[in-house]
Amino acid sequence: MSNQENAGYVPEHTPRLAWAQHAPEVYKAMVRLDGAARKGLDAKLFELVKIRASQLNHCAYCLDMHTKDALAAGESVERIVQLSAWEESKHFYTAQELAAIELTEAITVLTDGFVPDEVYERAAKHFDEVQLTQLIASIIVINSWNRFAVTTRMVPGHYTPGQHG
Repeated sequence: MSNQENAGYVPEHTPRLAWAQHAPEVYKAMVRLDGAARKGLDAKLFELVKIRASQLNHCAYCLDMHTKDALAAGESVERIVQLSAWEESKHFYTAQELAAIELTEAITVLTDGFVPDEVYERAAKHFDEVQLTQLIASIIVINSWNRFAVTTRMVPGHYTPGQHG
């Protein structure tokens, strides 16, 4: 948001640490891993997974980024808005997308009972082994990005779709 748009709002917080500048090889490796993980996955599905994990992890920076990227990929505002309540809005998604969203939640919140067999099996019915591996990798990568962004307090609101891709 520009300062003019921001009139009356509280000021932005400052980041704690510019981690990508201080660990550029780690950042570059994360970017390469992210690119490798997305191979073969539908762009909209990829962004839904990233948004859902970021919602669960309360990562405002990644929510800003992946919501904008999802819209740029042709995703609807309605489906993005409903994602946080997907269990009551299943009719907005395909069975494959629901399996991916459910798997995202199980992997993201491992302390809630690991990844249940029935969740994994549902995902395995909708994705072949290569796609499922790519999906799992994508979920793991967004969780890593979330942890970098939340821990270092990256500031949301300035991302432009495609800026990092």
